[in-house]
Amino acid sequence: MNFGFGKSKSFALDLGNNNTVLTDTERILLSEPSYIVLNENQSVNAVGEAAYNIYEKSHEALHPIKPLRGGVIADYQSADKMIRSLVDKVYTKRFWQGGFDTIITGVPFQTTAVERRAFRETLDQFNARKTLMLYEPLAAAVGMGLNIREPQGKLIVDIGGGITEVVVISLSGVTTFQSLKVAGDSFDEAIRDHFRKEHNLLIGIRTAEQLKKAIGGVHPKIENAPQNIFVRGKSIAEGIPVRREVSYAEMVNVLTKPFLEIEAGIINTLQHCPPELAADIYSSGIYLTGGGSLLLGIKERLEKTISLPVHIDPNALTSVSKGIATALSDQKKFKSVLMS
Repeated sequence: MNFGFGKSKSFALDLGNNNTVLTDTERILLSEPSYIVLNENQSVNAVGEAAYNIYEKSHEALHPIKPLRGGVIADYQSADKMIRSLVDKVYTKRFWQGGFDTIITGVPFQTTAVERRAFRETLDQFNARKTLMLYEPLAAAVGMGLNIREPQGKLIVDIGGGITEVVVISLSGVTTFQSLKVAGDSFDEAIRDHFRKEHNLLIGIRTAEQLKKAIGGVHPKIENAPQNIFVRGKSIAEGIPVRREVSYAEMVNVLTKPFLEIEAGIINTLQHCPPELAADIYSSGIYLTGGGSLLLGIKERLEKTISLPVHIDPNALTSVSKGIATALSDQKKFKSVLMS
């Protein structure tokens, strides 16, 4: 849906590894997968949901691309076209031809100056009066309704698509952090590898992702464990389509190995945290957000292994975008954490 004149000429962008969310100060305007399909002449064939549906199903004349890897832009040209096409879905070209007022985008905490410049340059095409950035862990905390300005320490674990960021926040800043390359994409790859090695079955990345969402978990004993489901793929031995039954317990075994690295990152962050902030976290616990926090049994597992209260964000997929939108609506209040 295109929005016309009279609408805000500012927007907030959560450019995620797997999903892009565009908001204004009040609502989500667009939420679609971070995928684009280009024709042979490099023109845009499909973007967002339509491109995701083509991914791993296209022919040689089409080039499906996932422009972000590890939480940062890996393919600048395709990212530039993807963002342009997604913004065009929301705002008419006539509406934004004169440029926008303010654009705020989230970026991972451990981005380099070069990586942040890549984010900024993709947004230069919109001729905004101000282009600002906000670290995603801070945005997630704001989106969860936490007060990042107070001195009490807060431990945020954001398990995204490309990376997991573990940070301790106090006084609007990050005091201790770990950035891990283990996240949602790693879980998907672990599932694919498991089926190839243990079931002699080839499955696509989309199938692995859907399986993770349906019955993916990290703790064997949970209430109302999901029923077994069937997975369809291609037999390596015979080269024909087949299906295999998979259980929740099997998925726990598959996902435990990559999740151990996230646990280790949380423990390492706590070990390097200043004592006074560690005392705060002992009382307040761990705040989990991002798509990876939706794995079944994650709360039970972490409370058992780390012995701290665990709070799962009820809006884990949109906390970052909500936090960026909050900063957009009150830029003066969040001036200290907004970067130009």
